[in-house]
Amino acid sequence: MTDLATRPAAPLLRRAAPALLGYAAVRALGLVVLAVWSAARDKSALTLLSARWDSLWYTRVAELGYGYEVRLPNGDVHSNLAFFPLLPWLERAVSAVTPLSYAHAGLAVGTLASLAAAWGIFAVADRVYGRRVGVCAVLLWAVLPVGVVQSMAYTESLFTALAAWSLYAVLTGRWVTAGVLAALAGLTRPVGLAVVAAVWAAAIASYAGERRRTLPRTGDPGPTPPFVRNRSAESSGGARPGVRALAMLLAPLGALGYVLWVGRRTGGGPLGYLDVQAGWRNGFDGGYAFARFVADKFTSFPSALAGVGLIIGVALIIWLYAVCVRQRQPLPLLVYAGVVTALALCASSYFGSKPRLLMPAFPLLLPLARALADARTPRSAAILGGVAAVSAVYGAFWLNGSGPP
Repeated sequence: MTDLATRPAAPLLRRAAPALLGYAAVRALGLVVLAVWSAARDKSALTLLSARWDSLWYTRVAELGYGYEVRLPNGDVHSNLAFFPLLPWLERAVSAVTPLSYAHAGLAVGTLASLAAAWGIFAVADRVYGRRVGVCAVLLWAVLPVGVVQSMAYTESLFTALAAWSLYAVLTGRWVTAGVLAALAGLTRPVGLAVVAAVWAAAIASYAGERRRTLPRTGDPGPTPPFVRNRSAESSGGARPGVRALAMLLAPLGALGYVLWVGRRTGGGPLGYLDVQAGWRNGFDGGYAFARFVADKFTSFPSALAGVGLIIGVALIIWLYAVCVRQRQPLPLLVYAGVVTALALCASSYFGSKPRLLMPAFPLLLPLARALADARTPRSAAILGGVAAVSAVYGAFWLNGSGPP
């Protein structure tokens, strides 16, 4: 691992420039392929990116506020209270100071947020493993099969940016900043809980580490746990306990405030937001619904291939997380990635969206980034270039389909 204590400091943006340029190139490739594919099908790529599916719900919140709902024939109620407010607030703010419509303002926010997210991912990976791994991590995030969502008026890029920079703030001991960014992440998506958990876990571990170092030594204390021994984790210590406590207090305020507001508005009390989500058939069932969905794929031969693919995909995600643990990633990264993964895989939501819901779990990419960084540059470039081309084609195919991502 890079010696973080002695490595020469460099301006973070200049240090991240290769990663950001590579990221922009991958996203530009995806947009060009999408434009060509959409034109061939007589569709507007701009509309696909800014005014379909969830984008429409966020735009409606920005324009009209909360209170809109759709009642389906089966009795389900789709309320826009299910959508957290930060993106609509930003859409409204950008539209107020520019000629952009709410939809196009959302696209602008998403585009800028994707660059901020790429920068944050680089900052975290660079902090833990060095610059080369940071560049590879950003490019891997860019070439994800569902990477086109990073260029949409969705919340994935905005949330990932806030989460990555909050984690970076934790790793560098900027506790108040970490708490504020965690609160903003909690105003963006329900999975903001993962950032809160990471901040809390890091603060508690930092406090426990300080207590361990100040206790009188009466003998051999045994080996230091790996998550405490990790130098990135140690660099987050040294703050006054009150500062860490303030970060822990700030972190959940965004999500908690919105959930309580929804409960008061609906009359459902503290659990009112869960009722709103139930109207969308969203919930947390430990993965039972997803397991049944996968099992149903094996009822016929063609769909059985999709079932095999889903099982392989889930196994790969679990394996990557195990590798993250084995490679002793800093505790906040492990907690964050674990919670994001658990919420994505164990929710009873629309199953086609699960790859998109997993996108913010970027620490899972770090083992692959380390492997690419260790390879020769031409080999890494060839791998990433090939995957980028496949991802661009798949993204265009996906967005031109009938279902939401």
